[in-house]
Amino acid sequence: MTLEQDRMMRDGDGDAGVPLAGLAALEAASALALDLARGAETPAPPGSWSIRCGITPDQRAAAAALYWEAFGDKLGRVMGPAPRALRFIERVMAADHVLAAVDDRGQVLGIAGFRTRTGAFVGGGFGDLVAVYGRLGALWRKSCLSVLARDVSQQGFMVDGLVVAEAHRGRGIGTALLEALCLEAQLRGHRALRLDVIEENTRARALYERMGFTVTHRMQVPLARVLFAFGAALAMVREV
Repeated sequence: MTLEQDRMMRDGDGDAGVPLAGLAALEAASALALDLARGAETPAPPGSWSIRCGITPDQRAAAAALYWEAFGDKLGRVMGPAPRALRFIERVMAADHVLAAVDDRGQVLGIAGFRTRTGAFVGGGFGDLVAVYGRLGALWRKSCLSVLARDVSQQGFMVDGLVVAEAHRGRGIGTALLEALCLEAQLRGHRALRLDVIEENTRARALYERMGFTVTHRMQVPLARVLFAFGAALAMVREV
């Protein structure tokens, strides 16, 4: 089955909500960089896997764990402890805003979330924060996460976390997920795929440039150095 054939129908208006997506977009470069670098050094057998649109209910926990494994180091100060963070992520994940690499048993090997004006892969709202962290915990977390907020309506189609399970890196999964995101953007009528890269991550920037992305501008992110361990990001774009 091709990606286009497997593409799910989506409609309605939504809200990008809690901007965890901002950090995931920034960190996506790291996951792909590791996948490409390992793949270049130690090619692995292709195995049996395919890319699907969306995740099933029984894949949500695995997808949430994979997301937290990749981004927990930077999100932990705000979204921890880990059990609550996992509960929140699994609660708010939008199954129609993600592509997944799965094997023939349905195991999730990698995910590529995306953001549009109608929502984000890991979005949610204040009510979701309250449900997991309580009202007081939700209030200060919402304030911290506002540092990552972006106006998605002006950005079009953006990466919202690209993660490959460590045991399966070097199999071309990260590259395939990125190319699938480009196709998904095209199918939805967008002309470009956008992402943000932490400025200090020069290795990831070089890899994205090799894959056709160009830097459009630099963004200073107030307070992010204290909360999320980075200070500035580069916006990158690739025409699809």
